[in-house]
Order: sequence, then structure tokens, then C-alpha cells
Amino acid sequence: MIYAIGDIHGQKAMLDHALALITADGGADAHIVFLGDYTDRGPDSRAVIDTLIKGVDAGRNWTLIKGNHDQMFANYIRHGIEHDPRVKSGISWINPRLGGTNTLASYGLIPDSPATYSYTDDGREHLAQVSIDGTVLTSPQFHARARQAVPATHLDFLDALPTTYQTRDLIFVHAGMRAGVALADQDTQDLIWIREGFLETGYDFGKLVVHGHTALDAPQSYANRVNLDGGAGYGRPLVPAVFDGRTCWLLTQNGRIALAPADATG
Repeated sequence: MIYAIGDIHGQKAMLDHALALITADGGADAHIVFLGDYTDRGPDSRAVIDTLIKGVDAGRNWTLIKGNHDQMFANYIRHGIEHDPRVKSGISWINPRLGGTNTLASYGLIPDSPATYSYTDDGREHLAQVSIDGTVLTSPQFHARARQAVPATHLDFLDALPTTYQTRDLIFVHAGMRAGVALADQDTQDLIWIREGFLETGYDFGKLVVHGHTALDAPQSYANRVNLDGGAGYGRPLVPAVFDGRTCWLLTQNGRIALAPADATG
């Protein structure tokens, strides 16, 4: 048996509940794979990362992989990068739509009012200024405050995460895989960002792909993949799963519920 938890997105209370469900089903030593996106949108990214670090340091049987939001968070803090080329809208990571504002608030940088932005000719959004504790900060000043607020241990932890994990029957990845490409040859950015070219394919990857990244109303199973992103970043429940081979169940307060594949692949 192996357990999996999809995109957490700063939802510490939901994470605690999911871990309790897994412990009740498989015991304290259950092997859990976390599918990335520990940060952004939810209210307490800092506490989520603290929980994960403490669990790993305590020797829990946990495997963690990296999500695109974890990469964006670390890129902003380390380098001041507000954008990723795969965000087609061009909005800043700090924009509440991507959730960076909530992540930084969990580290104590709570805006007094909504931030203001400027825009380049190509439509990319940049933080212009934001007020923190009555002081108006320019973008470089805000970034300097963010670097001071976020512990280096959190960034080191996120930077070191792998992008995949596999067992005899399963491939765990944050976003998905490109059809026809061996796992060892996959583009690491595809592994944390891909949608088009993966979600619509019925390609047999040789193993069942277990992923998150694309938020649904609830986890869903398909012939070649299982999507465990049930939308916790938008306030929907964080529902853990358990696998025996390629067979999947969701864990609920009332026990296991079989997750049968849908008829369609997309």
C-alpha cells in the first residue's frame, strides 16, 4: 500500500486532517507521497512547510516532490523573479490569483491594502508598490523584506525536492508527462507545468500516472492517470488516496471509497 496527497496550497488544517485519515487507515508508518504545490492561495504555507520539514527530519516515511508553485515561490524569494514563462496571463506571482500574497502573509508580510502593479509592453504584470504596517514599499524594498522573512531552510527544502517518484505500478509527478518520452528524458518543467499534451492523451505510460496541478471539483481517475488535485487551493477538501497496485481508493471520514476510472480520458 502507498498513500498520496495532492496539492495542499497552504491549507494546514486540511493537511492535518488528511494525515489523520491516513494514520487511521494505514498507521503512523504509512508511506505517503506528496504531489507538490505546498504553497500559495491557502492561508498558511509557512506552517505547511514547517510540518513537512519536521516530518522528514523525524524520519517519517514520506516522499515529497516539487510543484510549480513551490518553484515560483523559491524563485521570487531567491532572485526576485515574479513571472514564469508558462503563466500565459503574464500575471505576477504576487497577484492573489497565483497566491503569492497569501504565502508571504503567512511569513508576516500582511498588506494594509491591495498592492498596485505596473505593466510592460508585452503585458507582463510587475509589483509597483505595497503598504506593510503603514509603510509604502517599492518592489525592491518589498522583495528585500520577503528575503528576510522566509527562512533559508524553507527554500533549501523546496529547491532539493525531486520532480518524480515511481514504484512498480505507479509514477508520481506534480503535473504530468509528455506522451512518448521516457521518464528519464522528460523535461523537468513539463513535469511540474504540463497540461496540454498530457490531460487529453490516452497514451499508456507503462505505469499509472498519479498527479495533481490541474484543479478539479474532486479527485478523478482515468485509464492512464489519477488526478488528486481536488481544489484545496480554492477551499475544496484535500482528499488523500491509497493505492494497492493500480487500484485507488479515496480516504474519507467514513472509510475508503473506490475511485473507478472515468469513461473519458480528458
